[in-house]
Amino acid sequence: MNAEVGTRNAEQKGKSLPVRDLKERTKAFALAIVRLVDDLAWSRATDVIGRQLLRAATSVAGNCRSARRARSRKEFLAKMGIVEEEADESAFWLELLSETGLVNSTKIAELRDEASQLVAITIASIRTAREGGRPVPRSAFRVPH
Repeated sequence: MNAEVGTRNAEQKGKSLPVRDLKERTKAFALAIVRLVDDLAWSRATDVIGRQLLRAATSVAGNCRSARRARSRKEFLAKMGIVEEEADESAFWLELLSETGLVNSTKIAELRDEASQLVAITIASIRTAREGGRPVPRSAFRVPH
């Protein structure tokens, strides 16, 4: 299932990039955002935007991890929907930081790209799960019927 393994789009000069687990990617994204927010020069604007960005980016990782333990396809889809929303929201806050000049846009270009890719991967995962392909990951706590 796409949610289990995320790969970057091969738009990067036609190179095939190594497969990375989506759980690993979302955690790395959250850690990079934590570091970025910690490095922001303090102002009222960076405080508000930084808090929102931090909340959204860490939610991406947390809900992705939670989706892997879904007890049903419906629960998986709900969690992945949250991942999609939060990744898109993270992209918005990164855009805002860049467009207001609060952060050098080249400094966050990779993070903006990663947020966009996480949205695309999540959408693909949701579509795959809706089509009913392979079974969704199951929680070890799932009670058999």
